[in-house]
Amino acid sequence: MRSTLRRCLKACAVTAALVLAPGAANAFCGFYVAKGDSELFNEASKVVMVRDQDRTVITMANDFQGDVKDFAMVIPAPTVLKREQIHVSENAIIEHLDAFTAPRLVEYFDPNPCEQRRYELNDIVSLQAAPVAESEDSAIRAKSLGVKIEAEYTVGEYDILILSAKESDGLETWLTENGYRIPDGATDVLGSYIKQGMKFFVARVNLEEHAKTGRTFLRPLQIAFESEKFMLPIRLGTVNSKGKQDLILWTLTRTGRVETANYRTERMPTGQTIPTYIKNDFGPAYKAIYGTAVDRAGGAGVLMEYAWDMGWCDPCAADPLSARELRELGVFWVDKDGGRGGAQDVFVTRLHARYDAESFPEDLRLIETGDRENFQGRYVLQHPWKGNDNCEAAKEYRASLPERFEKEAQVLANLTGWSVEEIRAEMTKAGMTPGEIKPWWEKIWD
Repeated sequence: MRSTLRRCLKACAVTAALVLAPGAANAFCGFYVAKGDSELFNEASKVVMVRDQDRTVITMANDFQGDVKDFAMVIPAPTVLKREQIHVSENAIIEHLDAFTAPRLVEYFDPNPCEQRRYELNDIVSLQAAPVAESEDSAIRAKSLGVKIEAEYTVGEYDILILSAKESDGLETWLTENGYRIPDGATDVLGSYIKQGMKFFVARVNLEEHAKTGRTFLRPLQIAFESEKFMLPIRLGTVNSKGKQDLILWTLTRTGRVETANYRTERMPTGQTIPTYIKNDFGPAYKAIYGTAVDRAGGAGVLMEYAWDMGWCDPCAADPLSARELRELGVFWVDKDGGRGGAQDVFVTRLHARYDAESFPEDLRLIETGDRENFQGRYVLQHPWKGNDNCEAAKEYRASLPERFEKEAQVLANLTGWSVEEIRAEMTKAGMTPGEIKPWWEKIWD
């Protein structure tokens, strides 16, 4: 059963940088380490990266299973982070960003064919530091293992250590001796980051500080740093995963769309008309659409679900983020008093990857393309007219519906991989009876 700690943010850093925290969504960079025999799984994560030149702010939310008192996380970081570079944020902002960029349905209604008018109705969103004391003996033991405690902080409800290590074996031994069980397979990955000179961000819950908050969940963690490299480390996130993980990555830049440099970035299918019964069941439908798109990308593609200027949208799944919310995510160039007008110089890209160690053997390397073309994953519901008028146009209209419904069934089957027979059955229940689509030559000879 999932922990009540929904939506806790994990922060991570480019240049082989990253920090993690507990929360809700999809999987990513670091791994969770559990005390004793506790079982913790890093399965899903949401990451927000703000990038301007070499300045980066990263915030992240993860789902995990386990007890808060046993929770801890280990993430590679590019440098020894100072206290002022670590921040605790709020879950609601990522939820707002998620809603604003979510794949959505657009709903249209056929006009009375006798009047030859079309009306477009509403759009629908479908988817919706104080230092911590360290004993002298502990420091001596760490040094003997080649581990150095570079910095210690308490930030909000988290106790944070910044570690450096000479060898992965020494780091694993230190963590084990301090009560943490390291997942199988971590040695080689840890060693590769040590060779790059990276530090390690270790965070655990300070139960006393957490109790003071009165919250039943952990808040997001966020880090800010400077690095020439624009990348997101994901390999540690596969170490204690039970299988494929989903990562949703938002990038906020001044320049335009972001894509991955070392994996294919492809656009989600968009704009297709699908059966109207999906209106009340779009969540499972979109999951199937996404899964089919992943399979067609060969299992190693990164799929773009949204790319648009933050200040506007068409249709809008939610209001754009305010200047205050953007600044909280690290968009430092937005005037805090500018209202939504200050958000015009922010371009948001939403990328979605489903990955494991085999399909994504490398960390994500990102590039800013400068392309500001708008894109969104959207699916169309075209409601049939149900009036009683009986002009010739109405008769022709009604006669055309079975073929149209069949096309919609075929489109949905192609997008989702679902059985077209089952889709037809659901459409019939909803009063939409598909009909056979005849080949063009039979239509000529009728």
